[in-house]
Amino acid sequence: MPTLKVNGEEVEFEKGMTVLQVCESAGVEIPRFCYHERLSIAGNCRMCLVEVKPGPPKPAASCALPAGDGMEVLTNSEMVTKARNGVMEFLLINHPLDCPICDQGGECDLQDQAMAYGYDGSRFEENKRAVEDKYMGPLINTIMTRCIHCTRCVRFSTEIAGVEDMGLLNRGESAEISSLEQAVASELSANVIDLCPVGALTSKPYQFNARPWELKKTESIDVMDAVGSNIRVDARGNEVLRVLPRLNEDVNEEWISDKTRYACDGLRKRRLDKVFVRGADGKLAPSDWNTAFKTIADKIASLEPSEIGAIAGDQCDVESMFALKDLMGRLGVTSLDCRQDGAKLDPSVRSSYLFNTSIAGIEQADAILIVGANPRWEAPLINARIRKAWLNSPVRIGVTGEKLDLTYSYDYLGAGPETLKAVADGSHSFAETLKKAERPMIILGPGAVSRSDGAAVLAAGRAIAEATGMIADGWNGFNVLNTAASRVGGLDIGFTPGEGGLDAAGILDGAASGAVKLVYLLAADEIDAAKLKDAFVIYQGHHGDAGAHAADVILPGAAYTEKPGIYVNTEGRVQMARRAAFPPGDGREDWTILRALSDTVGQTLPYDNLGELRRAVHTACPHMTEIDAAPTAEWAPFAGDASLSDLSDAPFASTIENFYQTDPISRASETMAACTEEILSRAQAGRDAAHG
Repeated sequence: MPTLKVNGEEVEFEKGMTVLQVCESAGVEIPRFCYHERLSIAGNCRMCLVEVKPGPPKPAASCALPAGDGMEVLTNSEMVTKARNGVMEFLLINHPLDCPICDQGGECDLQDQAMAYGYDGSRFEENKRAVEDKYMGPLINTIMTRCIHCTRCVRFSTEIAGVEDMGLLNRGESAEISSLEQAVASELSANVIDLCPVGALTSKPYQFNARPWELKKTESIDVMDAVGSNIRVDARGNEVLRVLPRLNEDVNEEWISDKTRYACDGLRKRRLDKVFVRGADGKLAPSDWNTAFKTIADKIASLEPSEIGAIAGDQCDVESMFALKDLMGRLGVTSLDCRQDGAKLDPSVRSSYLFNTSIAGIEQADAILIVGANPRWEAPLINARIRKAWLNSPVRIGVTGEKLDLTYSYDYLGAGPETLKAVADGSHSFAETLKKAERPMIILGPGAVSRSDGAAVLAAGRAIAEATGMIADGWNGFNVLNTAASRVGGLDIGFTPGEGGLDAAGILDGAASGAVKLVYLLAADEIDAAKLKDAFVIYQGHHGDAGAHAADVILPGAAYTEKPGIYVNTEGRVQMARRAAFPPGDGREDWTILRALSDTVGQTLPYDNLGELRRAVHTACPHMTEIDAAPTAEWAPFAGDASLSDLSDAPFASTIENFYQTDPISRASETMAACTEEILSRAQAGRDAAHG
């Protein structure tokens, strides 16, 4: 390997590295504003200057300088110190003196680097340049006089997010970042707030709410989709004020979606903070836990197990689903399901419902077939990985389903299952593309597996995977894109119909016909509540959404920021969420409610604390002990007797109509409502105009 000297110490490096990267690998800090390891190199800020020998007698920008064998790099010489002082002085010429009122205060790269590398005063006596603030939508607040034109935001929106809504206008001292007074129409847009090093772009919903040193910071897991993004929840007292991304190279890198970041204001709205029981007058009235439990116990005692069903929602933790399954099992109930969208996934084979390639593995693929999915809305971070693979390698992408703007180019293969059949039997040209690829993969979205013929679609996907060489040593290209944070965990613990039991659709149809007389909804809201009007409904959850409106008894539970819990993401990675706040009012952790209810119904669950419950989970599912481990699943036959002949002719369609409002928390969020009105309405107006 080639070597160079950094401040007199010899360092080995790989060919293609820049001087800045070599210095960082050697543990030498290089200040920077425009450079970011995930973005293209711009060389705008000149803060990363170093002295290089042999070379001209002037400092060089280390971010854009390729490292060469035998170089000698000085990062703390008199020349470098003077150059950095001068760069910092120029950067601060027009910067306003508003640190006391800036939301970036305490977390500002400019503050930190001005202290470390700048002068203690300024020689600039002329008038500062003022720049008009720009409108960038309901999420991004702008104070453009602070901008130093590092262009991180422009490069992120163009390269990572795949939209061209932000750009640099004019030149020289007249240069300005702008979105042409429009909202940035990307599901990842607010990541530019984290990238901005100077406070020119800050969070509009969080504006003037708190200082960073006032907040309690809790590392947790996002549940707005099934990606399992690693997040940090910042709370003051019992109120969650903001959600920020945590670094996890295998899952979300250092990005999160706008819904993950901003739906947290919905935690304060429409909350269930009291126990309610429907009285003789047909109205829900506040009650107490003992009365509610006795009402439930009396109703259960009057029914046969076959007349009872349970449905788990999309944001449930593994522990609460395990406790409910355990309680239903002790009551003899076999009608239970965690697939409230009706997904025809096979719970008996783990590889049949996982994203087996892994999220990071997408970057290794050289051919991708997307079926019945809109990854841009269903999993924005997975879509960003696909775009990254498309940018960095000659990957060929084919799409079957709706024709959508996915931020990358693709071959549109068709709208429905007829294309899937053709690829499976080898008559379609894309089948040859998959066969020739070294690492091909298929992604079955919820629009494919949640249909009435979902099992046949699953069988077709398996046939394609096996026929085109997707299953090989060290590579499994068969992937199911789940959208519910609870889905994989629920399937892992077997929260599915037992012998003779009904699935979610069967439970709802049974309630409508009178065959099912009691339905236990564990935070399940994405259902047809009208079918439950004649059944006795118990709703345990945190928001007054569809499930609560149909309930006869409401048991207030805890949202994802208010309880510790295990979640398993779409690739099968087991992750741990931690409590950042406490539930309001009478709200309790979900498993504790079920434990208390089990006493009243005479089927006491055998765990009195979370540790005992988790030991029971680990006994039933040993892989749950491997927190954040790379997931693996053995390939085996699945999808039962379903075959290609069972496929219908109906085209595939996305199951998400509004990215910003997909669950009770985001539907209660004022910020998500503003995004719906501003961004989606504008997009719809643009589509209407395009179609005349």
